[in-house]
Amino acid sequence: MPKKGPAKKKEVPVREPYSPPPPPPWPPLTPVLPAEDLTVETVLPDQILTIPKFFTAALCKTYLNFASQSLNLTTTPGQPKRGEAVRVNDRISIYDLGFAERLWNETGLKDIVAREAGEGGGKELWGGEVLGLSPNIRVYRYSKGQFFDKHYDDTATFSIGDPQVRVQTTWTLLIYLTGTSDGVRGGETVFYTEATKHTQSEEYAVEPEKGTALLHKHGAHCLLHEGRVVTEDAGVGKWVLRTDLIVRR
Repeated sequence: MPKKGPAKKKEVPVREPYSPPPPPPWPPLTPVLPAEDLTVETVLPDQILTIPKFFTAALCKTYLNFASQSLNLTTTPGQPKRGEAVRVNDRISIYDLGFAERLWNETGLKDIVAREAGEGGGKELWGGEVLGLSPNIRVYRYSKGQFFDKHYDDTATFSIGDPQVRVQTTWTLLIYLTGTSDGVRGGETVFYTEATKHTQSEEYAVEPEKGTALLHKHGAHCLLHEGRVVTEDAGVGKWVLRTDLIVRR
């Protein structure tokens, strides 16, 4: 029997490191109202806040045209993974640190967050020292019949910047690019408080209105919430720009 030679080593293909696709050329964030002209409305103290006219009607139109013509949205599957809520909409996720910084600095949001934080610096309200917005930028479109079933938003922890800083998300930021004024019906973002021995669960509904920003606490303190079915989309749909507040971990 011939002697066996040394086993041949299998060649393992070298994988190129993953690099995300370049971000799109987002339009300028103009015109916007000065931070001092924007008001924060409380839906539920320390939990759900809205900023009407955060995006002007003109800016909403610019971003709607850009998103509908330049972004390749994908329809989510109707069958979710185990433990996930049913979501039927069109969406895209884009990693863009530069746009996150622009959205934070050029819209007045940075000043609004600092103003709401008060003397405590925001640790109690925002969950820590707010550094800006997550670079995970998402755009959603809900057409007639589409919805996002009841769910919770999780906290994400990651590092950004140079040098690297460890951060985590604490509040979800939704910016409605279209809404009831465009003929969209349904699609409310609805929150549910937990029932206790002495109180029943309460419902807080925020209608999608063009230009309004919705901030709500997420992670361990997130309320159960849903995006109700859009009953009329007026040929446009409910469009939402989403990211999150990030704090130093």
